[in-house]
Amino acid sequence: MLLAEPRPGEHTLRTNDILDLIAREGASIAVVMLSGVQYYTGQAFEIARITAAAQASGCVVGWDLAHAAGNVPLHLHDWNVDFACWCTYKYMNSGPGGIAGFFVHERHTDNSDLRRLLGWWSHDQRTRFDMTNEFVPSPGAAGFELSNTPILTSAALLGALQVFELAPLQRLHQKSVLLTTYLEHLLLARVGSHIQIITPQKHRGAQLSLLFASEHVFTRVFDALTRAGVVCDERKPNCIRIAPVPLYNSFSDVWQCVDTIYSAVAH
Repeated sequence: MLLAEPRPGEHTLRTNDILDLIAREGASIAVVMLSGVQYYTGQAFEIARITAAAQASGCVVGWDLAHAAGNVPLHLHDWNVDFACWCTYKYMNSGPGGIAGFFVHERHTDNSDLRRLLGWWSHDQRTRFDMTNEFVPSPGAAGFELSNTPILTSAALLGALQVFELAPLQRLHQKSVLLTTYLEHLLLARVGSHIQIITPQKHRGAQLSLLFASEHVFTRVFDALTRAGVVCDERKPNCIRIAPVPLYNSFSDVWQCVDTIYSAVAH
């Protein structure tokens, strides 16, 4: 396994460094697998560019979209991604234990040379009961399905997806950019000397990751946010991840969050 790592003194990966690694080692790489949005830093990767470069070197390309699905616009088919998977309990709001999702590009549907796990549910439903003992895959990602879809978790996801139909992701992303920019502005203006924002401005979704100068300040700030009812996430020793989600967070929520951080740092 080859790991793509940031340069010394940096927190995020440069796209050119990823492309250089693929170009240098491509002949020995079977699968390139990266996160659409990196969970710790919040960096959103250039999926289309990396996918094209890896496939040009003969690699299969998959993406872990756990922190990208429902967060940033995705065009997996148009970007020619081979496969991808994601959970739905984060930005897609299906609840804890929610059903996962996966994508397989349609060009793989009829590839008889592609090794895959086969099952009853991946057989074409039009001929499934003919009992010919000859496998005929269902079109698309359904041809990779192994078991019955869990109904209760699917119902929870359906309710969440119906909300997204009323608020399309493209419009949500536009609000997300404004929310995150506002959050960044307030943080730098009010507590800039106490934090380092490691999430890149150009490539990100809803999340900003903050590094605090000391573990003591980090703990004091996170405790204050918890008491104030601000739901965010800690990654010890000194990182707090804040994600104003455009579907249900407001600009006043962002102000309250930063005001709580400011008060904790000031005292």
